[in-house]
This record gives sequence, C-alpha cells and structure tokens, in this order.
Amino acid sequence: MSNAQWFMLLGALLLTMGLTSSMLKRAPVTSAIIYLGVGLLVGPTVLNLFHFNPLKESKLLETLTEVAVLISLFSAGVKMPAPFSFARWRLPVLLATLSMSFTVALVAAFACFVLGMPLGAGVLLGAIVAPTDPVLATDVQIRHPGDRDALRFNLTCEAGMNDGSAFPFVVLGMGLLGLHDIGEFGLRWLLLDVVWATAGGITIGVIAGVALARLGGRLRAAPYHHVLMDDFLGLGLIGLVYGVSVLTHTWGFLAVFFAAVALRQAELKLAREQRQMEPPAPADTASGSQQPQSAMLQQSTVSAGSLVFKEHLERLSELLLVLLVGGSLFIDSWSWPAVALALFLFTVARPLSVLLVLAGSGTTARLRGMTAWFGVRGIGSLYYLMYAIEHGVPEPLALQLIQMTLIVVTLSILLHGTSVKPLMDRFWKRRKH
Repeated sequence: MSNAQWFMLLGALLLTMGLTSSMLKRAPVTSAIIYLGVGLLVGPTVLNLFHFNPLKESKLLETLTEVAVLISLFSAGVKMPAPFSFARWRLPVLLATLSMSFTVALVAAFACFVLGMPLGAGVLLGAIVAPTDPVLATDVQIRHPGDRDALRFNLTCEAGMNDGSAFPFVVLGMGLLGLHDIGEFGLRWLLLDVVWATAGGITIGVIAGVALARLGGRLRAAPYHHVLMDDFLGLGLIGLVYGVSVLTHTWGFLAVFFAAVALRQAELKLAREQRQMEPPAPADTASGSQQPQSAMLQQSTVSAGSLVFKEHLERLSELLLVLLVGGSLFIDSWSWPAVALALFLFTVARPLSVLLVLAGSGTTARLRGMTAWFGVRGIGSLYYLMYAIEHGVPEPLALQLIQMTLIVVTLSILLHGTSVKPLMDRFWKRRKH
C-alpha cells in the first residue's frame, strides 16, 4: 500500500468509528474486532494489499507497543479508587504475581512436553502470553475514577501490575537460552531482576507521583494560582519515570503504573486536607450556595485533567496495532500448535491459575469465573515478544514465537471481544437481583 492509501484507510476507519460510536457501544462486539477484521481483509489473509512483517520491523513494533502500554498503564493507574486499601488490593496483587507465575509455569510445561520446545523457549513463551493486557481490555476495566465494581477493579489492577511482573520471567527465559546473565543457580536473576527491579520500580513511581501531586497542588493554590497543562504533565511524568527506571535497571511498566496510582491518591488526599483546613466559605449572594476553594482543587488535578487525552491516545494506538496484527497473518499462520496453545491458555492455564489463587478468598463463584475467563491478551504480549527478538532470540525461534503470539492475541480479540458484552450484561443483571 502507498502512503496515500494508508492515509485513506486510517482516515476512513477513524471517520467510521467517530460517526458510529453510539451504535458501536450497543453492538455485541468490541471495536478491536472491527480493526482486526479490516487488517485481515487488506492483509495477506484476503486481499494482500499489504503485509506487515514483525520480524523485519521488530524495532518499530517494539517502540509502538512500548508507548501504547505506557499510556494505557497511566490511564489505568489514575482511575484506581481512592483511598488506597491493602485489603482491597490483596486479590489483584495475588492475580498479578501468583496467578501469573502459575500461568507461566503451565504454558512452559505445555510448550516443552506437548510442542517439544526447549525449557528456555517455553519459559519465554509463557512470559510473553501470561500477562493480561491493559490496552485491549478496556471493556472489562474500570470506566472512570469513581467506578467501584470489584470485577473491573481486580482486572484493571491486575493488568496494571502484571505488565511489570512478567518481565522477570521474560529475562529468565532469555537467560535459559543464553541471552541474559541470570548468575549461578539464578541468584543474580532473583536479586536484581526480581527483588531490586520490582521494588525499585514501585519506589520510583510512588516518589515521582507524590512529588508531582504536591508540586501541582502548590502551584494551583494561593498565592500562585497557576494554570497548569495537565496533558503535558501526565506525559512528562510517564517519560521521566520510565527513563529513570530504565537507567536504574528497574521495571518501568510497574513504575509508570504506580506513579499514576500515587499521583491520584496524593492529589485526592491533598484535596481532602485542604477542605478540612478551610474556613466555611461565604454564601453566594445570588444562589445562597457555598463553594469552597478545595472544590476547585479537587476538580483541577493532573490525574483528572490528563485522563481524557490519554484515553484518546490509547484508542488510536489500539486501532493502529490491531490493524498491524491483522496485516501480519497468513492463512497458514493458523497452525495447530499455535491454536492449541491459545486454547490451552484460555481454557486451562488462565482459569486454573486464577481459581487456585482465589480459592478461599471469599469471592463469589461468579466473580471468580468472570475473572478466570477475561484474561485478555494483546499489546503487552507483542511488546515482550519484540523485546526478546531485539535482544538476540535466534530467527527460527523468533518466527515460531511470532506465529504463536499473533494467534494468541487474535483469538483473544475474537473470543473475549464477542463474549465480553453479553457476559458483563448478564453478570450485572444477576447482581441486581
């Protein structure tokens, strides 16, 4: 396809989605299925007007997916309910750590004993497809900062954390393949890639988020009364936190997510403190109502001001990347090993790992079942795949991993995309009765 044809295709898609947004909300499928269908139509599967080669374009795809995941993690983080509660976060933490670890182990076992892959390749494949996705799972995630639904919270929080907690397993698989130094008996991997990188990433994110919240609050308050560019501040926080994390060899995805969480939590805490310290405001002579200054502070926050812009960027990245996924597939990409892996992941590995972790948690059977099914795979998996390829995975193994990952993502879009609205509607109806 020429540049002009690409502009026409993207323009037509954007116009169609913009004009039919209200109808699409009532449609039984997600927007990702439409993007995927267009990609399959113009790609090698049907018309063969263009073919995107992930192996040749691995650096470009790594950058695109990296940016998309960072924006999505920030959006998810600023929508986390406040105030923070360890009791409420316990289940998502278990899902993002223990459940994901079980999924990696089950996929690695399937890859080794059924598909005949070496251990290192199996662990790497498990790490690529195990984490749930913050980009394509918007229909099962928290819709706005005031959303209190437990299912949406668990899935959003899990996706926000396991995009960072999967990284240790990615580098472990690469280490078993001889592409990363994991040390004798894996000690270096445990100390640096697990303990230091995880704790350091969370710490960097929390410090940066709290610092920006306090600085923004001071500049908005008297005597400065500055008007801030919240979109720039949000993007700046993402870039600064991620850059520092990369330089300090900590997990940047975790850092960005917790920076967004800390930013929102700190801003709302400052707003509450300001409201408590303020004397009662004089009544408006016209309306007789009182409007304390802290009400204005609570409305004007970096987290709230940058959220709409980030969500728009998230939708644009979803359109582009899912279109490229469709344009990467041939008919013979649907091999039995790739399809078998995807079905094993969706029907065995994910449900079993979730049900084991949530057993005895006090959650309802419906909540456990919905959580087990809606482990959407997507852009995060593509990023880990491109990261591994860019760090020296041999071409034959890279081609095998590309085929399996693309089929997993495609089937996730199709299966989860067609089931999310009916199942979520049924879940909400049963909760009301």
